[in-house]
Amino acid sequence: MPAPESRALTTPDLVLLSLLAERPMHGYQAYRELERRQVRDWAGVSRPQIYYSLEKLARMAFIRAAVDGAPAAGPDRVIYRTSASGRAALAAALQREDWTTARDRPPFLTWLALSWQASPETVQLQIARRREFLEAELSREQATLRAIRAEVGHRFHEAIWMVSLVIAHMRVELRWLSKLASEISHRAPAQHVPE
Repeated sequence: MPAPESRALTTPDLVLLSLLAERPMHGYQAYRELERRQVRDWAGVSRPQIYYSLEKLARMAFIRAAVDGAPAAGPDRVIYRTSASGRAALAAALQREDWTTARDRPPFLTWLALSWQASPETVQLQIARRREFLEAELSREQATLRAIRAEVGHRFHEAIWMVSLVIAHMRVELRWLSKLASEISHRAPAQHVPE
């Protein structure tokens, strides 16, 4: 069973623990690296959360701080690295069952449930918008996958698996949207509604 403190760790905390286990860096470097890795596509981490998490993790002794020895034009920047207790807390948090049993509630799914209240024109427009959005995102994710493959140098890496899964989901939804577009004009109320 995961340690109690691992339950108190948020997604931004865990992302930072993992990143700082790769290599030490200061807050702005962590922010830039997470932006480069397109963190918002796979984890809800904002720039303010990074700095909040750094302070929290330092208080919990899950990261260690050391002053950067390079001459600074301004205040010295603190370089952080994940401590042994931080790596243990991260490992414990990664054992939690909720990583594998949670379900997203995508806005488009909610819209679909309510769409019977929309005009037929609005329904067709929203389906077309969703298709256009997914096609653009698919193109972007395919470019991301090519860049990751070039950087990693092999295909057995979690970043490749993550982006490949996202691409597969998008392709499935695009096929499903084609089916929906062809069936939507036949939409009818439920025939057997319990009283």
